[in-house]
Amino acid sequence: MRVTLLSYTKDAERLCAAAAHSCYSEKGATDLMEEWDEERGARWLGNPLASGHRSVIEHASYTFSIEGISRACTHQLVRHRLASFSQQSQRYVRQDGADYVMPESIGEDEEAARRFRALMDHIWEEYQFLSERVPKEDARYVLPNACTTKITVTMNARELWHFFELRCCNRAQWELRAVADEMLRLVRKVSPFIFDKAGPPCVSRGRCPEGKMSCGRPRTELCTSERRDRVSRAQGDITPSGH
Repeated sequence: MRVTLLSYTKDAERLCAAAAHSCYSEKGATDLMEEWDEERGARWLGNPLASGHRSVIEHASYTFSIEGISRACTHQLVRHRLASFSQQSQRYVRQDGADYVMPESIGEDEEAARRFRALMDHIWEEYQFLSERVPKEDARYVLPNACTTKITVTMNARELWHFFELRCCNRAQWELRAVADEMLRLVRKVSPFIFDKAGPPCVSRGRCPEGKMSCGRPRTELCTSERRDRVSRAQGDITPSGH
């Protein structure tokens, strides 16, 4: 699996902070952009985010390239409707039999892994046979969810928050959780204020909403003390709750 942050809104935090403060200021975002600094930005952006007003971060967007994940994973990913997706086509791109994802649970079982590989080999043989006789778009009907794919994804910051709450959770499917964790790590590098508290609800809200279905294991590794201290110093009197 490889996740790359291809592009993101320039000065995303400056832009979103100015947009947020323009709601309460006589000045417009143009002037506020000029007055922005980290201390003001933390206050202008931190206060609405702490209150749950995340519409102000919809002005920032982030584009990722995600490669080497399974079709089973992207079937879940594309269910996030407020996003843009461009996925490698099986109609036009010939598939390589070596490219598939084996779940760790299968790989740890010697006999299960042997059978899995044997099945994959057989499927690819039939796919090769069919693709020489019929269009690739028809031959692909025999391909498994395990085969790898590439997809480009764009989301605004608010939708990313929602995505991280659902997919960074321990109860999320393992492969998509790994993708979400890496996406979160990348956006925190470029927009630390916006994504300071982003993550599963045990991180973003400080509590789990799953009730009896809760895993009981808060993902505290997504909220390291180093990052928390850095953001707290920059934000001054704004201390995010739930850490």
